Amino acid sequence: QMERTRKIENILLWVKNLKSEAEAIKAEETALAERRKADERKAESLTAYVKGVLNGEKFQTARVAVTYRKSEAVIVDDMGELSRNADDYLTYKDPEPNKAKIKKALKDGLTVPGCRLEERQNMTIK
Repeated sequence: QMERTRKIENILLWVKNLKSEAEAIKAEETALAERRKADERKAESLTAYVKGVLNGEKFQTARVAVTYRKSEAVIVDDMGELSRNADDYLTYKDPEPNKAKIKKALKDGLTVPGCRLEERQNMTIK
């Protein structure tokens, strides 16, 4: 019995350690994502600045070169007009269930076809 207790305690301490490490990694991921986004915004800003300065002129040194290529982009000015006249050019997303509303309805005693409320036991380790 003592060995079982010690083993369970050690496993639970290990779980606490793993969760703590996962939280630290998540915090670091968030910090790195913020730094990445800031660097991306700065790079976009500097690119826009140089683009304005060069105004379509090619630029080249031994370490860097700027060239231009043409591209095309579709701009939708009036979504309402498009949806009234050209349904072939639209895509629709699949509907997603609103689980919060379904849960409230089920708790209020209503029947929601294809849905049920499942009771679970969640273990908390402190």
